[in-house]
Order: sequence, then C-alpha cells, then structure tokens
Amino acid sequence: MTALRFESGKTPGNDDGPRVVAPDALRALTAAAADAGATWTRLGDTLLVTGAPAQLERTAAGRAPAERIEVPAARLHLVIQNGRQFQQTHPEVPVLLDRGRYLVVDLDPAEAGRIVEPSERHLPCFGVRPLPANTVVFAQRPPAPASAGTRAVAEPRAAAVSRDAFAADLRALAGFRTRHSASPEFGTVLDWAEGVLRGLGFATRTQTVALHGGSTQNLIAERPGRGGDGRTVLVTAHLDSINVRDGADAPAPGADDNGSGAAGVLTVARALRDHPGARDLRLILFGGEEQGLFGSRHYVAELEQQARERIHSVVNMDMIACRNTPAATVLLEGAAVSQAVLEELAAAAQAHTGLTVQTSLLPFNSDHVPFLDAGIPAVLTIEGADGANDRIHTAGDTLEHVDHDLALEILRMNVAYLVQALGQA
Repeated sequence: MTALRFESGKTPGNDDGPRVVAPDALRALTAAAADAGATWTRLGDTLLVTGAPAQLERTAAGRAPAERIEVPAARLHLVIQNGRQFQQTHPEVPVLLDRGRYLVVDLDPAEAGRIVEPSERHLPCFGVRPLPANTVVFAQRPPAPASAGTRAVAEPRAAAVSRDAFAADLRALAGFRTRHSASPEFGTVLDWAEGVLRGLGFATRTQTVALHGGSTQNLIAERPGRGGDGRTVLVTAHLDSINVRDGADAPAPGADDNGSGAAGVLTVARALRDHPGARDLRLILFGGEEQGLFGSRHYVAELEQQARERIHSVVNMDMIACRNTPAATVLLEGAAVSQAVLEELAAAAQAHTGLTVQTSLLPFNSDHVPFLDAGIPAVLTIEGADGANDRIHTAGDTLEHVDHDLALEILRMNVAYLVQALGQA
C-alpha cells in the first residue's frame, strides 16, 4: 500500500509539489477515495489517499494530477503541535508533509509509541499518532472578499479593541524574567494581573492548584450578567511560561506563549467591562499549563455538575501573536461538542476581520482540553501554523517577534463572538 497526494492552491508547474487541484475537485477526490474503498486524510488544501494500488488508480483515474508517496500506510504518522521541535529532536525521521502545527512523517509504528517521552516537569511539546483515516485534520477558509461587504457593519466593541493597551499589557508580562508556575515571579505577575482586573471592575479570587509537591494558582475574575438564562461565558488563557531547553530557573519571557493570550484576556476585559450582557462573563488565567494543564484540570474538576452545565462556552487563547504563514491565519480547535461555537467564531472572523481561518476537531495540549473532556463547549484560538514557531519554550520567545496586527485581528474575532454569546440584557 502506498499513498497519493493531491493539493489545491499551488501554481501549475511548481516543482516543489504536485500541480494545482481546484477545491471542488479536492472534495470530489475525497468522495472518489471513499467509493474506491481507499482511505483519505485532509490537511487544509492537501488530500492524502492511501490504499491498494487498484484503489488508488480508481481514485485518481482521469480526475487530477497526483504525487505518489512510496511509503506503506502503516508508517504514516501525524505529528501534532510543535512540529519544529519534533524535527529538532528527531532529525532522522523523514517529513512528508509540513503544515506547521501538523506534520505527516514516515515512522516505524514500533517507534512511534516511544518517541514522545513526557517529562515530569513539563508537557511534551508534540504528539505522535497514526495518520487518522477518513478525517479532516484541519479545514481552511479564506477571508471574506472585501468586495462582499460582509465587514460593512463592524461590531463596535471589536473595532475598538485597543492595540496600545494590548501592547502595554504584553510588555509588562514579557518583562518578567520568567512566569514559571512554581517561581516567585509567577505570584508577582498574578498579583499584577489581579490588580488590572479589579481596576476594570471585575470581582476577583484565586484558586490554589497542587503542582509537583508545591502549588501554583489560578486567577478568576467575574462580572455578572443582567438577566437571561443564568449561563456563563468563559474566556481563558494560561499565565505561566517555561524554558524547556535551559530549565526552570532560566529566563522564560514567554511573549507569545503565553503572554499574548494572557494579555488577550486583559484586552477582552477592557473591551467588555461595561457591556450590558445578559450572561455572566468569567475570565480565568491558569497556572501550571506548561507542566500538564494543571490549572485548567483542577478548575474543571472542582466544578459541580450544575456549574458545568451553566457554562455556555469557553474561548481559550494560547499563542495569538506570531505570524507563521504568508496570510494572517487563526486556527480554531475544538471537538464535536463545541462545533457550534467554532462555527460562530469562524463567522465572526469572516464578518469582522481579514483572517484566514483554519478549523480542527483534534484537540491537543492546551487549556480547552479539560473542558472538552468534561463535555463543555470550548474552542482554542491560536495563531495559524503555530508548530512552525521554534522560539516558544526558550529564552528567545521575546517581544521582537510579536505581530501585533495578527493578535488584534484574533482579538477582534473573539470579542465579536463574545458580544454575541453574552447577549443583550
């Protein structure tokens, strides 16, 4: 068994890959693969089809040019999240397809289960699994054409998101030597963030979280709604940073991961501080994310069932400020339970931004996952192709690499969605 690779969006004659296939043809090829009994996997504008030679011939016959990949299907694996770190750690593994957050690699199945060795002190930065069959790993939607008029009436609160305030908050966060969850600096930065949120009129409290024989904290800020169905909309990010390469005591400015998401939560607080929403608004900055989602897992575990059922949706921000693709791109990652939230965020992006939107239902390694595991609708909003950002978890994750324009677009999308989710009193 081998594989065929089809792509749309490439220039005909490009020597770096197969010739262009129209998006409609790509959809037709997916159906043809299923009809032929082959399996398919789609990553944005790329379709991989695996099967016996006769199945592949039936799929491609007369339809489109393809590149043949002479690798047994059992050796095809998907790397999720930090693709660059995977490549640095395992340079011997051939990469067949690079899509930033996702790599398709040629790997012996016997080795795949041993290739990620989780540390007791931080999450693994990537996951490896067999290439999923008959699955859209991520779909991609271009921005709405400016001529379509979809952005003619902007959501005022989204349009008014302050670049200067976001930049100032991010400078403050990245100005700490580290925000490691177990460091004294983490307590200092948490106190600073609590002061900002209190100054904006939010009621705040902290939650102690056990962490490797010690503890860290979550910061929770709330503003009650003004009527409605009694449900709550959550906006979350992790406050901590880490330096995996040099150790817990090393500098970890974490400008993008996750100063950008934490500053984003404060930006949302500023944008919605006086919004007359019907639903409650709750903002959470988690500790212990980098060590294994400790803060978010603790928070969800402590919720009683009735409180879980009251959560309308969760918007999680983790790395929203580095541009890794030619077009400004956001990935919206959720699960079946959060499909409606994901679609509403994508619609907000189309209506209020110029973002290219990627969507995925393969959640991995961020604070939306514990909510999804509990059946709570949650979506991660993250810069497109984040796995191509090889500065995260090092001393090099600094302000000079931040793209404020990308962050502001993602924040405008989130604020536009949140205004809709909170409703009017």
